[in-house]
Amino acid sequence: MSGVYARRIGVVVASAALAATSGLLTAPTAQAAMPTPVAASTARTYLSQLTVSAEGSSSGYSRDLFPHWITQSGACDTREVVLKRDGTNVTQNSSCSAVSGNWYSEYDGASWTAASDLDIDHMVPLAEAWRSGASSWTTAQRQSFANDLTRPQLIAVTDNVNQSKGDQDPAEWLPSRTAYRCTYARAWVHVKHYYNLTVDSAEKSALQSVLNGC
Repeated sequence: MSGVYARRIGVVVASAALAATSGLLTAPTAQAAMPTPVAASTARTYLSQLTVSAEGSSSGYSRDLFPHWITQSGACDTREVVLKRDGTNVTQNSSCSAVSGNWYSEYDGASWTAASDLDIDHMVPLAEAWRSGASSWTTAQRQSFANDLTRPQLIAVTDNVNQSKGDQDPAEWLPSRTAYRCTYARAWVHVKHYYNLTVDSAEKSALQSVLNGC
């Protein structure tokens, strides 16, 4: 997978946050978030550059081939870092576990006060990445992908919503909170472009549809 990690992407940071509303719940303005994905115009360009190919096989796939969560610093692993980043007023114990805080799930507009109600979603699921090119990576490269805090690849969301997403791509699953779909598509394309992963035709069409409405 030569060149993937040498690539340097100029990230276009959106100048305004989404005024996100779902029902009567509004995303807190102070809410921290995953790294800002590229702008919709850049995402459309990136999408046009991705290789379109039928999804590969899931044969040989295992989550163990994408080691996570790894230690980031001290006692803190990737999950705890994301929980701290994505929440507000998060308190951690000596083991770095989040013992209190407030979290807003961008996918469904739900608010939580217990870390156990949250999963850390891989924007591009591990199995999806495997079928899109990661099967040829080294374990070290897959570990970097599974714990990537620099790209918009990890986000704290309602646990059962993450489980309903599973390893589906945007042709099969999108956040129920429509106000977040533009950000979701931008992030998906950002990650796939950075890691030089392929897209299938239905996935590309679904992404184009969302991005054209951004």
